Amino acid sequence: MRPPVFLCVLLCLSAAAGPVAGADRSCSDLRQFYTGKGFTLVEVPQTEISGEHLRMCPQGPTCCTSTMEENLGGLSARETEGLIREAGRSLQSAFNALHRSFDTYFTELHGRSERSLPEALSPLGALYSQNTRLYGDLYTDLRQYYRGSALNLDETLSEFWSRLLERTFKISAPSEVNLSEDYLECVAKQQETLRPFGDVPRDMKAKLIRAFVTARSFVQGLIVSGEVVRKVSQVHLSPECMKALMKLVYCPHCHGIASVKPCSNYCSNVMKGCLANQADLDPEWQNIIGEVQTTSLDVVLSSIPARIYEAVHFLQENMDTFTTKVRRLTFIPKLNDLGFETHLRLVKLKYCLCPQVSDLSSKLREMRQYWTQLPVALCSKLAAGGAGQDKCWNGITKARYLPEVMGDGLANQINNPEVELDITKPDMTIRQQIMQLKIMSNRLKNALEGNDVDFQDASDDISGSGSGMCVGGLCPRNRPGLYAYSPDNNRVRGTATSQTPICGLLLLLPLTILLLQR
Repeated sequence: MRPPVFLCVLLCLSAAAGPVAGADRSCSDLRQFYTGKGFTLVEVPQTEISGEHLRMCPQGPTCCTSTMEENLGGLSARETEGLIREAGRSLQSAFNALHRSFDTYFTELHGRSERSLPEALSPLGALYSQNTRLYGDLYTDLRQYYRGSALNLDETLSEFWSRLLERTFKISAPSEVNLSEDYLECVAKQQETLRPFGDVPRDMKAKLIRAFVTARSFVQGLIVSGEVVRKVSQVHLSPECMKALMKLVYCPHCHGIASVKPCSNYCSNVMKGCLANQADLDPEWQNIIGEVQTTSLDVVLSSIPARIYEAVHFLQENMDTFTTKVRRLTFIPKLNDLGFETHLRLVKLKYCLCPQVSDLSSKLREMRQYWTQLPVALCSKLAAGGAGQDKCWNGITKARYLPEVMGDGLANQINNPEVELDITKPDMTIRQQIMQLKIMSNRLKNALEGNDVDFQDASDDISGSGSGMCVGGLCPRNRPGLYAYSPDNNRVRGTATSQTPICGLLLLLPLTILLLQR
């Protein structure tokens, strides 16, 4: 028996009214998103297709073809690499800014100390007025040494005191005394033993060498750190990381839940796996940031005029004793009526640049956890917040992410459920940079302890990056490194590399802005 005609019409009308439950969904949103990323719509489906072909995303109904999956996977890796490079550039810029700030600090301090010479030494009369070039040369040598000049600071300071002793004798000795060159040379040779200036030369030399070696080490530490950031930030992410990033970032789009953000712990495991080698920089990075310290340059530099005055006064007060020891009596006129202690208090000028130095140190402290905080920064806006951990993308569906979060570094990724890694094969570029940090931090530690510093081969791996230390033609070309010594001399000797300035804090703000723009 045939069904009534009206029933057939009703069934037809019902079928034509819209898709039945469970029919394929439209891919219009993904098509718009896909073209917005710069891809064409060739072979992009209009409605969902079966997902047996998927290799990175969970298999199931999808709007992504194999080609689309590959394209979006590559895009996720490039975008993440771009964020890492941008964060690295921000950190390099911060190191560069610190370098400029410290250089300004040194220049200002050096200039103030030199400008205070007339006030401090004018009571010496001719001993100052006829020897202004001698004092000026000392400040020039100190400035050139800081800039990277290949002079021996120990020998330079010894030469200064020898010349000052000769000038003091020439000016202070009675006119009838004939001071031959042989006599003056004899006096100069006995200076270390006879100590005509008391303990001032030895004490001042030790403090100046330590302060200036540390200052140059500070600058070199900034340069090496910035160069390490540059090289590590250019390391490409692995194919395994690309697959994990695709699954994290763009698979929700392929499955029609683009508005669902990844679970926080899920994102952490992906980023910790992708940046496992970078996180291994952390111990040596923290060491070098801890060793890169500003120095007491303000105390040492500002005290130079007062120490010179103190030394000359000591010689004048003890001239008889000294000349007796060298078998020659010389009459020395007394200082003017201004008391020694009173004048010494006046010339011990205070140049408190403590806030500036403290600011440099605080900025360095903000950089100490850069490598371990980088995954946190990348996930800060990408992943769902704390309240959404039950309704977030866990790599399979919209639900809570159950696996535990891995630790930092390559060795801790052995059980990472999101990124497949061979922990026995570390990235060699990053390992080389870890070694650079280790070498540099050891040298910085030696400098801070007052030991000799040799940066000859520390610059081998950063040749061409540039320190920007040598200016005004002060540094000879083709020198081996920032610090070097002759084989038979343990005294501190400085050189500087012929480098051009690098683009030298990941403060999470720049990276957060980039993520928000994404």
